[in-house]
Amino acid sequence: MQTEFTDKEKAIIPIAAFTASGNIDMLKMSFTKGLEDGLTVNEIKEILVQLYAYAGFPRSLNGLAAFMEVMNEREANGIKDTVGKSSSPLPTDKTSLEFGTANQTKLIGAPVSGALFDFSPQVDEYLKAHLFGDIFERDVLTWKEREIATIAALANISGVNSQLASHYNISMNNDITPAQLQAFVKVLEQECGAVIADNAQAVLDQVLSAK
Repeated sequence: MQTEFTDKEKAIIPIAAFTASGNIDMLKMSFTKGLEDGLTVNEIKEILVQLYAYAGFPRSLNGLAAFMEVMNEREANGIKDTVGKSSSPLPTDKTSLEFGTANQTKLIGAPVSGALFDFSPQVDEYLKAHLFGDIFERDVLTWKEREIATIAALANISGVNSQLASHYNISMNNDITPAQLQAFVKVLEQECGAVIADNAQAVLDQVLSAK
């Protein structure tokens, strides 16, 4: 059983967390560390794009603008970073809603329904078609890496503990062990402080105790 993330996986945590909170100064430092720890330019872009679904377009766009500044500075200093692969073409034999529904079911481990989605069918369709279809179908990041980014972002947004708990469970369906989640909280404490980490730990304790 894996107990730690790789350096590359750990580097996702502060990038996602500081994108979500809007701490641009810390985010810029996280970009540099992430590139040094093996993240490609396209992988970092992909993290920032995905996070619009969890932290909103303003945070995502601010993060992309900050990353562009960092890349311009590094290029001016003669630093050549690995661009990395682009996403493979999305399937054309199914709609975004069809493959998104399949992706969501696989990620979570069961079909998703409920009173909230009955109350607002539109949000159910948007989640399935766009987030789990158009975004999660892209292969620049693995689903494990996407879940690391998601829990890091949610942990650094106040008032979303129910979503954080849900994604802890989704993470454990996608190659993240309970021991790695404990290690995740320790990285949060180092990067974001005790208040954020204590809340993330409390939510994790609840999730693991229900297993």
